[in-house]
Amino acid sequence: MNYVDGYLVPVPTTNREAYLKIALEMAALFKQHGALQVVECWGDDVPEGKVTSFSMAVQRKPEEVVVFSWVVWPSKQARDDGMKKVMEHPSMQKGPEGMPFDGQRMIFGGFQVIVDA
Repeated sequence: MNYVDGYLVPVPTTNREAYLKIALEMAALFKQHGALQVVECWGDDVPEGKVTSFSMAVQRKPEEVVVFSWVVWPSKQARDDGMKKVMEHPSMQKGPEGMPFDGQRMIFGGFQVIVDA
């Protein structure tokens, strides 16, 4: 079965276009290195929780929105190989300066697909 990397990112609403530009560039880079699909979702109906929520998870500020994203890979090995190449790409060597979000509050992880209906 496929392997999925998932991401939650708090993005200032004023940075939507800058985020979209980088998201499109990253999608092309992921796909160039083996990803099957890249999905970026701009929060539209993300309720605040009392115990936990997407907003609480990323410590969302009032002027931010939560972006929910995932990258689908054919396998964990394909992800490991592809992600290594992505991280070695010159565009990834710039560091966090100029990013349209606070990367310290980004949450990410890799997941084995157990149901694909």
